[in-house]
Amino acid sequence: MKWRERAYQIIEPTNRNGRLSTLYDYGMIAVIITSLVPLAFKESTAVFDMIDRIAAVIFIADYLLRLATADFKLKKGKKSFIRYPFTPMAIIDLLSILPTFLPVHNGLRLLKIVRLLRSFRVFRAFRIFRYSKSMTIIMNVIRRQHAPLLAVCTLAAAYVLLSALVIFNVEPDTFTTFFDAFYWAMVSLTTVGYGDIYPVSVAGRIVAMLSSLIGIAVVALPAGIITAGYMDELRKMEYMEDEDD
Repeated sequence: MKWRERAYQIIEPTNRNGRLSTLYDYGMIAVIITSLVPLAFKESTAVFDMIDRIAAVIFIADYLLRLATADFKLKKGKKSFIRYPFTPMAIIDLLSILPTFLPVHNGLRLLKIVRLLRSFRVFRAFRIFRYSKSMTIIMNVIRRQHAPLLAVCTLAAAYVLLSALVIFNVEPDTFTTFFDAFYWAMVSLTTVGYGDIYPVSVAGRIVAMLSSLIGIAVVALPAGIITAGYMDELRKMEYMEDEDD
């Protein structure tokens, strides 16, 4: 067996690759969780810097291994090595690694930018999804149901825009900018309602009630699509397992 194929069997999370693959999965999860600990503190210490650098080296090795075995994953031949860096998980991997090697300067503006970029380390948490069976199923559902989900997202975006335009014209004194109206429409759509900005006139409150009611229906649509797709994926997995047995 070639080393690349064996490496792929180890790094690819499945239930059939043996003890070494299981140890690799749990080891990577432990590294990911440990690397997130420094983000919970404002102060940077030598220990935290060391943890960050060690984790980054491990993530780089994992990234290179996945890139080297991309043809087994994507099954597109040599094109797989070109396409892999542009896959969602590969982009997340790269975003979680790069902030470790960004230089820190004393310039205030530049320092703010560096801090913002360094916050990308939080993307390391998304790497755990690779080792979660449930999250893998959900990602497959989103990939297969992308057309109806995209239609729902388009409907939601159009509704937010229309609501913002209506409330902006109904209550120009309350919503001084269109961004305020758009922010309110988005919050109303999700039925969160922070209460920091709200309509005060009768017409504005009627618009708010309608926005909340329609928002419940719009938010429920993607949940139903994902739930139905999730159940279908579970049935397919059970069917495949029964066939293998």
